[in-house]
Amino acid sequence: MAVVYQALHRRVSSLVCRLHSTYVRKMRYLNRLKEDDSLCRQAQASGTFYLFHNLSPFLQKVGKKYLVPQLSAAEMKRILETFPEAEQQLENSVLIGCSDEHRPHFALDLGALDKSAIESELQGSFTDLRKALFVVDGKDSPLLASAQSLLRWHDSHQYCSRTGQPTQKNPAGSKRVCQASGVTYYPQMSPVVITLVSDGSRCLLARQPSFPAGMFTALSGFCDMGESVEETVRREVAEEVGLEVESLRYSASQHWPFPSSSLMIACHALVGAQRAEISMDSLELEEARWFGLEEIVEGLKREPRSSRQDDGSVLPWFPPKQAIAHQLIREWVQQQGA
Repeated sequence: MAVVYQALHRRVSSLVCRLHSTYVRKMRYLNRLKEDDSLCRQAQASGTFYLFHNLSPFLQKVGKKYLVPQLSAAEMKRILETFPEAEQQLENSVLIGCSDEHRPHFALDLGALDKSAIESELQGSFTDLRKALFVVDGKDSPLLASAQSLLRWHDSHQYCSRTGQPTQKNPAGSKRVCQASGVTYYPQMSPVVITLVSDGSRCLLARQPSFPAGMFTALSGFCDMGESVEETVRREVAEEVGLEVESLRYSASQHWPFPSSSLMIACHALVGAQRAEISMDSLELEEARWFGLEEIVEGLKREPRSSRQDDGSVLPWFPPKQAIAHQLIREWVQQQGA
């Protein structure tokens, strides 16, 4: 009986511990901020703010590093007081997370204010997000991406699609409501598959005309309405390179803010080695080709600056480690080694 009691006690203790873990408490606190407008307004007074200007995040360069400053509510108030037209700016902020100590984080776009004046005051610069994601610390990249996506969504959903009337943002920025129709709009992401195709000994990478010179990456495409992930992978590979997928497996997922908020669903796909001749869709791609293991390993070592040769040619290079395509390529290399 004592053994049974001890086992039951351990299970209950474990459950209580999980229910009251730091993560659970933090998630429940964030949910309360989204649902309780009064509590969220109070939280703004003790929170920290990430600044944007027309969707470009504010960074500070210290030595060779780029930092993402978190401004306190007091600092924000001081800065905004210097702009007479900025009295209501804090109401445009959106909740993007909180620390383990329950200090909430907000993002605020100051695109209506003078950019150079803010940069001079704070000793930094507003930087294009594509560049920012690859120069800041890895823990800051997802936060900047999600913040920009949420700010962009609010900017493009200011009117109700049913009535044409203005919609109102709640303090947390987790929804917008049309008072005329009662319709509530929530931020959404578009599912996108990104697929590394292999024939067993080689992997297929491609590039679009808009890519930087020399950059190759995995195939990707939006899911069509009603498609499963598996159906999207098979369709995209068939459309873009004319190959038929025999099997596929899921790898991971990543939020990606370009061209708008997307959920990148990463997969590995296998095609038959005897039926691996590429038939490229030139409307979608500029180039697609097979890469062997040695060429992939060398390409992973290169950066854009080191890929250009003396004769003007550019050696292949691949997305940086912050991109999920990089993870797919590294996983393939590890599989070859195994």
